[in-house]
Amino acid sequence: PLDNEEETAAAKCTQLCLGELLSISDLECSLCIRMFFEPVTTPCGHTFCKECLERCLDHRPNCPLCKQSLREYLKAGRYNPTVLLQDIMLATFPAQLAERREMHQAEMAELSNLTKNIPIFVCTMSFPGIACPLHVFEPRYRLMIRRCQETGTRRFGMCIYENGKSFADYGCMLEIRQIELLADGRSLVDTIGRRRFRVLSRGHRDGYHTADIEYLEDRKVAGEELQELQCLHESTYRLAQRFCEHGDLTSRHILMQHGPLPEMEEDIQASADGPTWCWWLISILPLDPSYQLNLFSCTSLRARLLQLQRVLAALLQQPP
Repeated sequence: PLDNEEETAAAKCTQLCLGELLSISDLECSLCIRMFFEPVTTPCGHTFCKECLERCLDHRPNCPLCKQSLREYLKAGRYNPTVLLQDIMLATFPAQLAERREMHQAEMAELSNLTKNIPIFVCTMSFPGIACPLHVFEPRYRLMIRRCQETGTRRFGMCIYENGKSFADYGCMLEIRQIELLADGRSLVDTIGRRRFRVLSRGHRDGYHTADIEYLEDRKVAGEELQELQCLHESTYRLAQRFCEHGDLTSRHILMQHGPLPEMEEDIQASADGPTWCWWLISILPLDPSYQLNLFSCTSLRARLLQLQRVLAALLQQPP
């Protein structure tokens, strides 16, 4: 067996030999024209950065070079790294590989920020603490969801479209709980609403919308005001229970879909977004999206409860 010195010498020799035979351009991805990062090789024998290939397959299931169908490859949903190529790059151009890795980490760090340039999915109203199932098929959103996974934040913003703007001024952060990848690259994404936010400025990244945001927080009250709020909270909850028990058939159908009214919370000011049952109710009531958005952006729990009381009273008075 070789001793350590001989091993080092052999490694150096390999590096020199490979270094003479290869140039950096031999180790470049034909899609991003940068050194391979996490190289993967397709069944037709072409090698790309994993991320570059994924982005191409978001648009069509064919090899970007020879156009051979990669449907079966896509269906398998697994991209095994080309280990030999990684070893060669490490042996011949370790400094450049380290630089490429740093570049990737900087991109990931930038994508991990949860107030600056957060990705925005423009689709539906979503609410804190409430599940929001999504079917993701557009290439830009496939990329967006994948990045949320890769950065580890598992979060993105959800806003509704608003006339005259690319999306509304208020939205909800969604957290990905589970993803079911379909054979053709589409996915069913199970998310849950986290915090409400206000949009400060709008932007774009790789085809999807982004925004700089600030999080919303209900105003806290104390003393007599808090006692009044507790009473209002309890009476509104009783109205909600009545609505759920005595509502018409459509509302009973809604209950089957969305589950029962959540429990009443002990501490009504524990969350920055107020009690979850309010959001559950707003999500199932037959309200216009602009009215929902109004309730959503309101940072006074008292005002929100008063509005809900008015809506529930009107609905309960309707003849069946």
